[in-house]
Amino acid sequence: MSPVAAGERTGAVLAWVLERSHQASALQVPALIQEAARRLGLTGTHLYLADLRQLRLVALPQLAADRPETAEAQEAGERAEALDIDASLAGLAYRGRQVQLSRDRTIAWVPMIDGVERVGVMRATGPSLDDGELEVCRTLAALATLIVVSKSTHHDLLVVRGRSRPMTLQAELVWAFLPPRTIGTSQATSTAVLEPAYDIGGDAFDHNFTDGGLHLTLLDAMGHDLAAGGASAAGLAACRATRRAGGTLQDIATTIERTLLSRIPDRLATGILAHLDTRRGEFAWINCGHPPPLLIRDGHVVPTALERPAQLPFGLGYHTETPPPLHRARLQPRDRVLLYSDGVTEARSATGELFGEERLTDTVIRSMASGTTAPEALRRLVLDLLTHQDQRLHDDATILLAEWHPTP
Repeated sequence: MSPVAAGERTGAVLAWVLERSHQASALQVPALIQEAARRLGLTGTHLYLADLRQLRLVALPQLAADRPETAEAQEAGERAEALDIDASLAGLAYRGRQVQLSRDRTIAWVPMIDGVERVGVMRATGPSLDDGELEVCRTLAALATLIVVSKSTHHDLLVVRGRSRPMTLQAELVWAFLPPRTIGTSQATSTAVLEPAYDIGGDAFDHNFTDGGLHLTLLDAMGHDLAAGGASAAGLAACRATRRAGGTLQDIATTIERTLLSRIPDRLATGILAHLDTRRGEFAWINCGHPPPLLIRDGHVVPTALERPAQLPFGLGYHTETPPPLHRARLQPRDRVLLYSDGVTEARSATGELFGEERLTDTVIRSMASGTTAPEALRRLVLDLLTHQDQRLHDDATILLAEWHPTP
């Protein structure tokens, strides 16, 4: 078959998938992708999604595309296979965002990526996968990712498959407000992690692209209960509403202050509000009682580069009329800014040893120096943090890493 004819066939099959996907349930999506794979010359596919803590890849149940959602179908989903992200070829594809082939080239593990956010992997099989078939695999995986992400907001199967245990009420509240863990453009990338994933209370983050800029927020509300989760969620809502109405960082700070005072009184929150001009590299930020941002340049932390006099936390009433001061610094291409909550550096081992700022930055720098992507570097950092505290964090730990990488 000529390349033109092959391309036309692939396009026709993808159009068929898109048309069928509109009314397909989450349970029917894997079979829809598999049928498309067979029409394109593969023998089959299977979709695996990363769990919430990025420890396992959990298979979606493989049912007939026209099979209704029954109790038996749900039971099949509960028995779905799971693979270790740190100890499997599928996990290697996920960690490195590169296709991994079995030795006999009959199985390909293809990353499922939404923009720059890792979603999972697709297993594709065939008699002997050549370069053309691998390109088909990548295209199918990209389409499967788009469909899965589009349905994840209103199909609980896709959410539940990523959980290994029930989530607390306050954690459910906070996660409902959080954006994707990783976002990016050709100018900048931002990635974040948050633990303990199923029991977070007061921590929350936000990152979002504006016209020519990247907005960053990290909040740490006092406490670990539903009110703490409510304070963080209200803070993010105040941030987004003000930002989307054209407000500045200082406007956002006063809005968060007034919101906490009027809606959730007697609840304090520390936080950093920041904006990166992705055209010029100007980094502007406000710090209210939070650990200062860290500037990483050429594989080293620039000491005190982003340290400024500390301001009082939100919730005390000091920022309602007079906003906290705005600070500015000029970044260089490939600079990274690291934001974190004190639950990271103050995590203690069984012997009382603090995790500390030096270990935090050293882990990130070493990982990225070896070629590891930012999302994978933070995933590994969380694993180190959990090991340090015997797999049980006593406070929320949030880390956000933003990089400015302008294109010529």
